Amino acid sequence: MWNNPAFDDHEKVTLVHDRKSGLRAIIAIHSTHLGPSAGGTRFWHYADSAAALTDALRLSQGMSYKNALAGLPIGGGKAVILADADRTKTDAMMLAFGEAIEKLGGQYVTAEDVGITEADMALVNQRTDFVTGLPAKGGEPMVGSDPGPFTSYGIFLGVKQAVKHKLGKDSVAGVHIALQGTGSVGSGLARHLAHEGAVLTLADVNADRAAKLAAELGGKAVSADEVMTVPCDVFSPNALGAILTPESIAALDCAIVAGGANNQLATVKDGDLLAKRDILFAPDYVINAGGIISVMVEYLARGGPSATIEDANGRIEQIPERLEAIWQEAASTGTAANRVADAMARRAIGR
Repeated sequence: MWNNPAFDDHEKVTLVHDRKSGLRAIIAIHSTHLGPSAGGTRFWHYADSAAALTDALRLSQGMSYKNALAGLPIGGGKAVILADADRTKTDAMMLAFGEAIEKLGGQYVTAEDVGITEADMALVNQRTDFVTGLPAKGGEPMVGSDPGPFTSYGIFLGVKQAVKHKLGKDSVAGVHIALQGTGSVGSGLARHLAHEGAVLTLADVNADRAAKLAAELGGKAVSADEVMTVPCDVFSPNALGAILTPESIAALDCAIVAGGANNQLATVKDGDLLAKRDILFAPDYVINAGGIISVMVEYLARGGPSATIEDANGRIEQIPERLEAIWQEAASTGTAANRVADAMARRAIGR
């Protein structure tokens, strides 16, 4: 681990093995400088354990940065559960995982991520209270029970700010946006954009899903391979990470890259290439913070007055201001936006 390029002075990395249930997991705590570390749990079949460790290290660092720049009093952590080739998941595994989190004594707070459901989190919650993003109880809605709509809302506000900054427009009406990924977050973003009159080109690895959403919103659907080269005002990645490489950046035909996918840049240097091409970039962990804001607003309010949707949205509506501060500093210093954001985040966590 010490020589892994993704290791960034992480405070704690815990390897979990429960022989009875078959659970194998990694819990990576990057920073608790601002408060207990928080970040979702990912259930994934990795090529090998080294790949799982790298993912946990990278994602936990990203959560430190995301939470810091979202103004939350929490640090950054992440967990990955190593699934077998059949992606076997049992209640016993989730209960054992909850016990592992409980043993950390509150240093790590978990939530949903890829491959994990609300029902899974409810099982984890049977063994620990250090979990958020739970399903509603007693028929009363909870702010953090479904982070997807909050994530979409924050990205929408970030895209609007990017359009204002780069194109001088106060609205996305008539702005052509090529959107990659029409899952929960991407589809929510597309509906916000369409409601304000944006011209949409949509793509997804599930071509039928993209076509159906395009028909609903009056947009156009293209293939997943085509969407990154569509001439447009904004390219919005909301699916896979590491898609911005020297080759793909050279093929972009847009003024702005702003979307919710995690780790969009394959390397830090790829942010420099976007800046060199004068393409405005919205650092992903800043623009997509709405989900973690919603679940942590709910978590931090426990024991006091219940959190409301207005409480969450009030914090989410600060995302455009944070992006603008990054872009202003990038312009004044001649530094790529991703490097400016990283430096801001590292200062916030005392590094």
